[in-house]
Amino acid sequence: MGSTAGMGSTAGSLPRRVLITRQLPEGSLEIFTSKSYELIMRDDDEPWSHSELVDAARNADAIVSLLTDKIDEEVLQAGAEGRLKVVANAAVGYDNIDLKSAMRFHIAVCNTPGVLDETTADLAFLLILAASRLAYEAASDLRSGQWAGWGINQYLGRDVHGALLGLVGYGRIARAVADRARGFGCEVIHHARHDTGLPGFISDLASLLGRSDIVSLHVPLTDDTYHLIGRDEIALMKQGSVLVNTSRGQVVDEQALAEALLQGRIFGVGLDVYENEPSVNPLLLKSPRAVLLPHIGSATRATRTTMARMACQAVCDVLEGRTPDNLVRSEN
Repeated sequence: MGSTAGMGSTAGSLPRRVLITRQLPEGSLEIFTSKSYELIMRDDDEPWSHSELVDAARNADAIVSLLTDKIDEEVLQAGAEGRLKVVANAAVGYDNIDLKSAMRFHIAVCNTPGVLDETTADLAFLLILAASRLAYEAASDLRSGQWAGWGINQYLGRDVHGALLGLVGYGRIARAVADRARGFGCEVIHHARHDTGLPGFISDLASLLGRSDIVSLHVPLTDDTYHLIGRDEIALMKQGSVLVNTSRGQVVDEQALAEALLQGRIFGVGLDVYENEPSVNPLLLKSPRAVLLPHIGSATRATRTTMARMACQAVCDVLEGRTPDNLVRSEN
């Protein structure tokens, strides 16, 4: 179970209690040091079980959660029966939180948009480059001693410069990827639920998939985007194209993707997220054409620290009667 770290209290008042579900980057909790808050957290980085989250929520004013924490109706109801006022998710996505239940119980939900856009775009473009240029296959051969020396027909990848990049979703991260792609001389098109009014908008997802040399996914996980890229959509993709996903794993039918890669329908894939994290489809694990990273899109010290601080600031704002800028107002 967790331990309670006292941060001081005001005489005669009940101190506000904040549940911190995991160890946060150093310096993230400084905002609480001058306030009458108690922090409920583990001494180690072991995740809280669901039943522990339910129990802890009953006695917390706020929860600072990560995307791996399932903040479902049971957790929120337990909090609502107690004193829970806000759940601040240290992530842009909040599909791990039952937003409808939170609204029903009048519990604010906050996320951390904006601060990780450039960092995640860097990672997405790394995957675009690595998957297109067979970086994993070449590096693996080198490290295992299978590379016998330079050959003109070795590791023949696909050019990124001059390629047609199709972005599915066109929020801040996707637009940052587009900026990087234009620096490589790529033509960029995009698809979104609503017409963006911007050059390159494609209203039909099927058309974008059929035209693109590289497809990069940047949509939130919702009921509408679950398996957005399924067997039928993959069949529409250009022969020998590359697919990159840095959004949420469940946006792609992982089995269908793995089979398409094995059959040579797709040239390569770059994935930072998976349908059943931390498990990865065995066919993908075996494929040298799959560049696989362990969900590190926002993983720089500066960005992760800023995300955690933003979540903590949101807690203070809500508990002290202010409306945070990063308040999630409705389901997208």
